[in-house]
Amino acid sequence: MAETQEQPWGRADETGTVFVREGDDWREVGQFPDGTLDEALGYFERKFTDLEGQVSLLEQRAKRGAPAKDIARAVARLTETLREPSAVGDIASLRARVAALDTTVDELSEQQQAEAEAAQQTAIAERESIVTEIEELASMDPGRVQWKQMTAQVNDLFARWQTHQQDGPRLPKSQANALWKRFRTARSTIEQERRAFFAELDVQHREAKQQKQRLIEEAQALVPRGIDGVPGYRRLLDEWKRAGRAGKKQDDALWARFKAAGDEIYAAKAEVDARDEAEYRENYEQKLVLLEEAEPLLTEKNLDTAKSKLLSIQRRWEEIGRVPRDKVKTVEDRLRKVEQAVRTLDEENWRKNNPETKARTEGLAAQLHESIAKLEAELSDAEASGDAKRIDEASETLRTQREWLKAID
Repeated sequence: MAETQEQPWGRADETGTVFVREGDDWREVGQFPDGTLDEALGYFERKFTDLEGQVSLLEQRAKRGAPAKDIARAVARLTETLREPSAVGDIASLRARVAALDTTVDELSEQQQAEAEAAQQTAIAERESIVTEIEELASMDPGRVQWKQMTAQVNDLFARWQTHQQDGPRLPKSQANALWKRFRTARSTIEQERRAFFAELDVQHREAKQQKQRLIEEAQALVPRGIDGVPGYRRLLDEWKRAGRAGKKQDDALWARFKAAGDEIYAAKAEVDARDEAEYRENYEQKLVLLEEAEPLLTEKNLDTAKSKLLSIQRRWEEIGRVPRDKVKTVEDRLRKVEQAVRTLDEENWRKNNPETKARTEGLAAQLHESIAKLEAELSDAEASGDAKRIDEASETLRTQREWLKAID
């Protein structure tokens, strides 16, 4: 009897020929003549295991949501491979599992199509937001733009656009082109305005530089005049502040030259001030003594005495001469206060001794004396009769007229 080796899904005969059972039939799958029957069957069973591994891997990929097109290609390949595979095992179950993946591919394709459409709509919205941002920047008033910040924002938006274009889903060509046209137009507008701004700024810087160079030359021409050049330098300094900017590097260099001229002028002034300080310090001390003599006149009531003393003080004040610059206002203000007090005293004296005023005052006083005498008599009568109303009226009128008389006297 011939030697054979049989398993549930395959068998091998004495020639090393191996068969696989498919339903009620046996199909030859190959030969393994140089080994035992077990080795022959084992060889083709391992091939089945490899096929089963490929099917399992494809099932896992489908569950993880691999691209439906890739799954479909793999299903077609395995379907062909399983048509008459050279393997021993449950071939029918593998074919059924691969056939089941066809339905999975359809479902996966629909799901992925929906996801792709949703991702595409999201991508369109994201790219639209980038376009909207740059269009808002392009609509800003160029005169109010901070161009360093603006340039950084535009560069960031362009980088986002490129990243989105490279990493995001592919957009329909018409929409992608329309969005890019809007982005490019806004970006070009910003770039044109930036160039115009800096061109105008260059003109302003050039004009400011020319004006400041002129001011430097005028300041340097004042240096030989020493302290007398101070007013002129101050005028030039005011012009310098109005001249505008010539650019940071230019401004720093120009200012250094302008300031150097000013330093020389003010050094000469400081030297004169120091000399004046020493020379006029004694004058200052003398005027302080005069002020101590003058300030009691603030309360002096005798006009002749006040005018006489003030005249003497004023004469000696002029003879003393100048005081240090920083002391001038202090001493002059104190003397002006005394002079004003004497002037006020003189005006009051004139008002009191003016013949016309004096005559009017004396006439009014006489009338008030006569009226007061009558009111006093009337008050006495009222008090005698007990007329309260007449007493109040007479008392009030009498009090008012006495105050008038006191003011005149």
